[in-house]
Amino acid sequence: MSLTQIQYFVAVAEEENVTRAARRLHVSQPPLSRQLLKLEDELGAALFDRAAAGDKRMQLSPEGRTFLEHARRILAEVEAAEQSVKTSGGLRGT
Repeated sequence: MSLTQIQYFVAVAEEENVTRAARRLHVSQPPLSRQLLKLEDELGAALFDRAAAGDKRMQLSPEGRTFLEHARRILAEVEAAEQSVKTSGGLRGT
């Protein structure tokens, strides 16, 4: 599982739409969809409920709602780590 996959998942969950999430992330839709499928395969769970074939809205499955909580915490921790390093001096003369 990669941070990119987690970022993609969170964007789709928040936008409830792959096209809007792709636009928000500045990526094309097919790679975004592929990464979501790979993430679901790795987790062994459907993160989105795709039952409504004609509905473009991506609704979280119960597993997706659970994973979203963790995904947001992961991304927040990564951001906090980046900020901590930057405020502690960043790159020193190398």
